[in-house]
Amino acid sequence: MTEFYGFERPDGSVGVRNHLLVLAPIDCSFEPAKRIASQVDGAVAVTQYHGCGFNGMVFNNLLGTALNPNVAGVLIVGLGCESLTPEALAEKIEPSGKPIETLSIQGEGGTIRTIEKGVRILQRMAQEASELEREAFPLSQLILAAECGGSDATSGIAANPALGSAADMLIDEGGTVIISETQEMTGTQDLLARRAVDEGTAERIRVMIDRQERRMRMMGIESRFMSRGNIEGGLTTIEEKSLGAVRKGGTRPIQGVLENSEERLERPTRGGLWLQDGTGWDVASVTHMVAAGAQVVAFTTGRGSTVGHAIAPVIKITGNPETYAKMKDNIDIDASPILEGRESINSMGERIFKFIVEVASGRKTKAEALGYRDFAVFSRDRLAERLLGYC
Repeated sequence: MTEFYGFERPDGSVGVRNHLLVLAPIDCSFEPAKRIASQVDGAVAVTQYHGCGFNGMVFNNLLGTALNPNVAGVLIVGLGCESLTPEALAEKIEPSGKPIETLSIQGEGGTIRTIEKGVRILQRMAQEASELEREAFPLSQLILAAECGGSDATSGIAANPALGSAADMLIDEGGTVIISETQEMTGTQDLLARRAVDEGTAERIRVMIDRQERRMRMMGIESRFMSRGNIEGGLTTIEEKSLGAVRKGGTRPIQGVLENSEERLERPTRGGLWLQDGTGWDVASVTHMVAAGAQVVAFTTGRGSTVGHAIAPVIKITGNPETYAKMKDNIDIDASPILEGRESINSMGERIFKFIVEVASGRKTKAEALGYRDFAVFSRDRLAERLLGYC
């Protein structure tokens, strides 16, 4: 499989979905935004919960979400008195060429008028988006986010290496893969650095992980912390978990470290494997990788997970046969035949790779079919970052 079928955007990027995004830059305007989205097919509303002041990390991730090629058009609904303004976001979105409009609840004269006008705007956008047809594109246009959550002992020996095999296949076709969750790279600094394309990238990998360990210590959290589910699932140390977690990114050279900070949210500049400096919080980790341009997410889980995303399809993979039997409504791919010796890591990887291409071409994941539209923006504490000398 060397191509997928997607929607070309005015800036040349390719979406695998045709969503209309109703973006509430602050939670004060989220309720009207949700009501607008609920009345137009294909629309989804998102917001953030870090206040109405300008926060660079929040702004960058909201902007990246709007710029993701899975979004066909954007309506920004603000309250009217926020510092994180719809106009600032719209100015950065406009160069993409996709339809973009803004509304102010205070300016429109309240909720009812805002909803009425917003629905009309979205209706027009929906009609325009419906005229777009899927076309064939090379896999070099595809960016995959690889995530793991609710991990157990089967994750590192079945699901993650199988996804890693699929990641290698996508990269070999010119595609791009992003992995994040810096905390869950603890102990893998030297292993990952040895795979860097150059010494500068190797140093950025070491610095990224060392910084995260220092952040955890400053907050009084043991850097080797693992969740109860991880421990009950048979994992003994964070290093053991990390060695399994990074396998989902495959074996190809690491092209670079994507900054995710107050100053910028970087996107991959070429195909290959990239690391993103991100949070270990599953929903936010997925959100930030999608904001960096990923159109599809592959999510491995040992204990089970229900996570989806507002604008990107999320494929669930488990290596635990009991989890798959109990959670078939949520899990797309059962990788447990690897444990039973009935299938190799590479053959399972090929199955996952083919499924990724099918989803990119329009096949719905189980999370999509269930209507999961998770979305969360993570922001680092700016005071703590300054005290640590990171900004």
